[in-house]
Formats: sequence, C-alpha cells, structure tokens
Amino acid sequence: MITRIAASLLSATMLAGVAEAKTETPKWSPQAGDLIQFDVLRQGKPFGSHTVSFERDAEGRLIARSQVELKAGLGPITLFRYNLDATEVWQNGELVSLEGRVNDDGEKGQVEAEREGKLLEVNGTEFQGDVDGKILPSSHWNFAQTRASELLSTEDGEILKVSVSDQGTETIEAAGKPVQATKYLMDSDIDVTLWYDESGRWVKLAFTARGQNIEYVLTNAY
Repeated sequence: MITRIAASLLSATMLAGVAEAKTETPKWSPQAGDLIQFDVLRQGKPFGSHTVSFERDAEGRLIARSQVELKAGLGPITLFRYNLDATEVWQNGELVSLEGRVNDDGEKGQVEAEREGKLLEVNGTEFQGDVDGKILPSSHWNFAQTRASELLSTEDGEILKVSVSDQGTETIEAAGKPVQATKYLMDSDIDVTLWYDESGRWVKLAFTARGQNIEYVLTNAY
C-alpha cells in the first residue's frame, strides 16, 4: 500500500530474495480486540491515520481490517486525499481471503482474493490470476513480511517484488515510550523503513518521497 501512497505524493508534490531477518518466531500474535493505531505525519505535521483492527468471526477465523485516511491541503482546500479499506481473513495461519478498496485522489483500485487449495485466486485492478497461497498482503502488521520476496497489494492486487534487509536494533519512541526495535529496510518501488519490537509488533514506519518525510507514529500500546 505504501508504494501507491508514495507515488501519489511524488505526482502531487506535496510498501531479492529472502530477507536477512531474524530466525526466531515472534512472541506476538494478534488477538481479538487488538488495535494498531498510527498517526501519519508529513514533514512533522498531521497527514492522517492508519489503523489495523483484529477480531474473530463466528468460525473462529482471524479478521484483520486496515483503514488508511490521508489528506493534505491549503487552508480549507483539499489538494490530496487517499483512502484505503482492506480486510484479511486468516485461518490456521493461512490467508483465506482478501478484499481491498482504494481511492487514491480519485483513482480507484480494488482487489479480491480467495484461497483455492494451495493457491490464491486474485482478481484485482492490476493483476488477475493465481498466486502461491503463502504470499502475504502488503499490510505491514505481519512480522513475516521481513522474510518476504513478494507481497500482494491490498489496494489493487499487484504482485509487489520486495527485498528486505535487517538494519540492526535501535531505541525509538512508540506509544509515548522508548521501545527497543529492529529496523528493516524494504526495497521495492521506493525504500520503506519498518520497525518491529522484540515481540514482532509493528511499531513504526517511515519513507521519503520527493524530499518529504512521511512517518508513522504509534499512538497506543497493543
């Protein structure tokens, strides 16, 4: 999803192989009621929000819903708007389905994917066809992304080629507190930096587009 946001920022001026990631299994796994909530800043100023909420359906499947709302303008005039709503359904550690809708400053995209055996049938604005069922959505909450070489866009179904490298650990501020986190560089259409804490929780994101710094600031502990 970050790839499209960055491309839009560029036009308006205003997400190799396997990652070199840690081999241990993260301690955190999402539970019903968990909420990941970021304030999004552009050049240090409010730009919008990005949330991921988790629940269980009647069949006990994990539902992860990502919502992104970004807006920039001049006074009362809106110059740029971005909205994304994507829902993932997981069962026994496998992605069962994905639905995503994006409105990127008037340009709309969508994706629907359903599991068929070991494959996902993808019907998206940018890609239609079958892909390996082990592919991960581009929603960033899943620590397993640090080992990925491909991601499935939650905006339009595009198959995103990525290369992820471990950049070491550092102390950052998340939810108002210092947190020891591992920094990962995700190299795709643009370079996106992601931070995950020692339990594998997503705690920060940053990238630069046309000299503008975009930063995700975690607002609540989860």
